[in-house]
Amino acid sequence: MTAEERRLDVLRAIVEDYVATQEPVGSRSLVERHHLDVSPATIRNDMAVLEDDGLIAQPHTSAGRVPTDKGYRLFVDRLSSVKALSAPERRAIETFLTGAVDVDDVVQRSVKVLAQLTNQVAIVQYPSLTRSTVRHVEVVGLENARVLLVVITSSGRVEQRIVELERTLEQDLLTDLRGRLVGATVGQRLPEASLRLAEIIGTFAAQDRPIITSVVTTLTQVFSNERSDERVAVGGTANLARFGGDFDVAIRPVLEALEEQVVLLKLLGEATADPTVRIGVETGNDSLSGTAVVASAYGSQDQALATLGTLGPTRMDYPGTMAAVGAVARYVGRILADD
Repeated sequence: MTAEERRLDVLRAIVEDYVATQEPVGSRSLVERHHLDVSPATIRNDMAVLEDDGLIAQPHTSAGRVPTDKGYRLFVDRLSSVKALSAPERRAIETFLTGAVDVDDVVQRSVKVLAQLTNQVAIVQYPSLTRSTVRHVEVVGLENARVLLVVITSSGRVEQRIVELERTLEQDLLTDLRGRLVGATVGQRLPEASLRLAEIIGTFAAQDRPIITSVVTTLTQVFSNERSDERVAVGGTANLARFGGDFDVAIRPVLEALEEQVVLLKLLGEATADPTVRIGVETGNDSLSGTAVVASAYGSQDQALATLGTLGPTRMDYPGTMAAVGAVARYVGRILADD
């Protein structure tokens, strides 16, 4: 083992102990708790180098050391594996989420289970309609010259609209319209589907175009509904009080920041399928400098619908949090795809 590898082991031990105990870590405790196979003097020298490199710091009230944001960053970047969830934890996620009745319920349940698993603040963005694709379109003839439009998107959202027409839609025309709508929109992202709808009207006979226009206009409005892009669900804010200690002074500005939807959306950012970790100043918000955010995209393998994640103090259990966020994201994506 090289000196650099040994120092990484020391840093890893300091991070793990500090997260577990919330107390500054000294060389003696490292020797007692970890099998580093070196002398206490060597560990003290390694700690001195880590401090010079800005990876750990010494609080003025203690002889022990605590990780810095830079130290946490290196710890996360060098994680060889993410802590696996236990079988009961996996079953709890699956059982809790599979009972959801619609997309809103999926989001609310995701917030609750994520907050419970991590004991942190959970943030879940509603599926983005602009990134969704059209999964199904149905046109059903009703009495009194009306039709029912049903749209199902890849995000699992179901939209229904009743359209009042000038005259009753004949069955043959209804069947033809349904086929053309399906052919033009299914599998397309909603913005592209809206553009393709406009091309349909001119393909029908002139006497039928007023009716077709009413249906297409309503369907376009459904596709253009982007309200969910700005919706975020938050849960577990009471968990912030659990951390105590030096984090107490940071709670108020954190709570104020969490009230801003724009801040929440920025925190989740463009997360990938693998959990993305932002630590301290990396959150881009001065009020959140004492926190870290772990976020992941959810959706299908080739289509991210939105993001979810957690926010907690920088001294969080990163491997465990990353595992929980990743697992919930995968389950949510699977449930929306199955539905």
